[in-house]
Amino acid sequence: MSLRHIHTTTKKELVNRIADKTGQTKVVVKDIIQRFLDEIILELSEGNRLEFREFGVFEVKERAARRAQNPRTLEKVSVPAKRVVKFKVGRLMRERVCEEPAPEPKRQAPAKPEQVAKKEPPASPPPAPPASKSPF
Repeated sequence: MSLRHIHTTTKKELVNRIADKTGQTKVVVKDIIQRFLDEIILELSEGNRLEFREFGVFEVKERAARRAQNPRTLEKVSVPAKRVVKFKVGRLMRERVCEEPAPEPKRQAPAKPEQVAKKEPPASPPPAPPASKSPF
């Protein structure tokens, strides 16, 4: 990763970008983004796991109580148990942000001769979802 100035993008900047790209008003976009963030917080506060394919997974982990040491005074202190939010990076984000190649797909074992002879016709594709009026 090159050393360059890191820009902090604010919610306001995201709202402006999305409003420009979608033609929606900034008020509508800001409301949608805030509701989305509120729902994430609600789900995590209830201990639920959120999975956004290709993006990543948010989940709450329990940290056990432990004994720690103050590095300055070397005094032993008790650290209580607590809940923390963890984020596991998804494939697409890993490829674009971390500059790591996607992991190789798992290879299937070669088919047995009796399985090759019994091919079933492919299932018909699922029906297309209804068209959405959402700009997203």
